[in-house]
Amino acid sequence: MKKYFTSESVTEGHPDKLADLISDSILDECLKQDENSRVAVETFVSGNTVTIAGQITSKAKFNIEDIVRNIIKKIGYDNENLDMDYRTCKINVDITKQSPDIAMGVDTGGAGDQGIMFGYASNETENYMPYAIDMAHKLARRLAEVRKEGIIPYLRPDGKVQVTVEYEDDKPRRIETILISTQHNEEIEQSRIKQDVIKKVINEIVPSNMIDENTKIYVNPTGKFVIGGPLGDTGLTGRKIIVDTYGGYSRHGGGAFSGKDPSKVDRSATYMLRHIAKNIVANGYADKCEIQVSYAIGMKEPLSIYINTFGTGKKSDEDLVELIKSKFDLTPNGIIEYLDLRKPIYTRTTNYGHFGKDNLSWEEIIKM
Repeated sequence: MKKYFTSESVTEGHPDKLADLISDSILDECLKQDENSRVAVETFVSGNTVTIAGQITSKAKFNIEDIVRNIIKKIGYDNENLDMDYRTCKINVDITKQSPDIAMGVDTGGAGDQGIMFGYASNETENYMPYAIDMAHKLARRLAEVRKEGIIPYLRPDGKVQVTVEYEDDKPRRIETILISTQHNEEIEQSRIKQDVIKKVINEIVPSNMIDENTKIYVNPTGKFVIGGPLGDTGLTGRKIIVDTYGGYSRHGGGAFSGKDPSKVDRSATYMLRHIAKNIVANGYADKCEIQVSYAIGMKEPLSIYINTFGTGKKSDEDLVELIKSKFDLTPNGIIEYLDLRKPIYTRTTNYGHFGKDNLSWEEIIKM
């Protein structure tokens, strides 16, 4: 039986990802100076204006405006008539300290909020990610590379990728559709953009055996993408939670990641569940695995643990829950210590997914 599944990724110049990166950069600067910093920072970008708001309790001293302008420059936004200009943009800052009501529970090792979190892994790719989101991330990263390295010099920072994968007997067999929308300089012909993107992006990334004569490729289907970034669309921290996780292939608890220190279980527990799910699959206990936990604010232990191996488990789901309980400390402090989450690592996670990357503690394969 054939089935089709689609996932999306975006480049680092997408306005939502610009907002995420600014929030994570502020977080990393806090943790660099004070590993016990409490941070919950939101960024909103619109036109040539950036607004930073949230709570920071930290010994760190730094200039938020300098961080914001450096990030915008690094991404490549330098034209307020097309997207945004790091030199002239207006920056508003409204930062307060963490609520004492929240701190009262977190200071004793409890969760920083109530909520539900999910983790997922599958053996359909080498990095244990669903195929569609893995391919979408690789294409989006390549789209940014060809711009920054001058391989396609007329591209601008904003871009989006969508990949539809055909499954047969629950295995990815071929790519049905690739859709790429990329910002560009106005004088460039659309036919040239499509030709360059196919040759220098798609053909460099997608395995030839996954594309055939029936694969549909669309590049800038509206015919033009000149106005982009925050000038074309507002951006907000935490609005790309499906891009950040599994491309919709697994469920999501609803909590965003960027700008949050690891005492926030929205982030840290989701990383831990990815680690556990990946290791259940990597150790051969299942072909795919989804795990859910729930927390109450101020309480240390999760309220519930749920696991689903979708009929692929070599052990029962009940036995796997007991294995998880015996091997892993799922208290907030236990997760932070196990994954070493007080380091300034978070800007490495912001773009092209928080999972499936090398050199992140939650991606390490262990013996279970």
